[in-house]
Amino acid sequence: MYKNLFRPLLFCLDPEKAHNLTIQLLRLAGAVPPVDYALRQIFAARSHGNMAVEAFGLKFANPVGLAAGYDKDALAWRGLAALGFGHIEVGTVTPRSQEGNLKPRVFRIPEEQAVINRMGFPGHGADFVAKQLSIPRRPSSVILGVNIGKNKDTPNEEAARDYVFLLEKFSPLADYLTVNISSPNTVGLRRLQARDFLEGLLKQLAVKRAALDFSRPILVKLAPDLTDQELDDALAAITTAGMDGVIATNTTIGREGLRSSLGQETGGLSGAPLKARSLEIVRQIHNKTNGRLPIVGVGGIMNPDDAKAMLDAGASLIQLYTGMVYSGPGLVKEIMMMLC
Repeated sequence: MYKNLFRPLLFCLDPEKAHNLTIQLLRLAGAVPPVDYALRQIFAARSHGNMAVEAFGLKFANPVGLAAGYDKDALAWRGLAALGFGHIEVGTVTPRSQEGNLKPRVFRIPEEQAVINRMGFPGHGADFVAKQLSIPRRPSSVILGVNIGKNKDTPNEEAARDYVFLLEKFSPLADYLTVNISSPNTVGLRRLQARDFLEGLLKQLAVKRAALDFSRPILVKLAPDLTDQELDDALAAITTAGMDGVIATNTTIGREGLRSSLGQETGGLSGAPLKARSLEIVRQIHNKTNGRLPIVGVGGIMNPDDAKAMLDAGASLIQLYTGMVYSGPGLVKEIMMMLC
């Protein structure tokens, strides 16, 4: 029904407008108990086995999660939880509200099952998101992560201030936090993946976490465009600072194999063209750390076979985003049915 009815209607709209419409519908669904219940019944996977996964000290009902970027301001995560996800990651959240980059900034490429975006962390800021997460009636079956990033006008030399503020803000509200240093759409952000920057940032986060009443797992989201040496340096900084896991990967600035003329648009590429590189990065991280560092695999998961391939490559958990755009919310159930 999604592919034959809803997707054609949504694809008649500007991509960002279509996305905002789905967010509002899911927000409404999560606020109305009968609708929430109906969605849970429709999208529940009838598993014959235990799909629970334990990673970085948390127990997930299943390995399938929603990637950051879909629900930036935590408006719809209750409705999204009804679709069968084992975890949902909201954000990226910045300390202060910001508009993001100029529009248009999202481009669908249906023939490639891909999306290019250059959003630039638009959002209402930390106070607004914290208020959304504080609303009662939190679903108990889903793990909630908050993806955090610096404001566009915060210099890299002062970036730690933003991340430390957000860690303190959301530790009482989230089950885990993700440090986003890999979006290609905030100028200079990816330089924070360099070992000297990253070691300093993560050390400050580790010190702040130790001083808080709520000690939450911290993950680091990496880019797919790192060289082998850059990946080694990033992993060394992550393990030295005692971080709990990695998310691999963010969107890519590469355009290898992309045939569409839309490939000339700047921004991060996601979807099917990213699959091979994300799989390779996950495989490398798993091998380089001897499987000791939990990995959340994301990038190019468009169908159940892609999900299995990512888990087989060494990911403990997976996340979806662009696959939902093209396959619809039923993709979660399809993956779960195959994995069980």
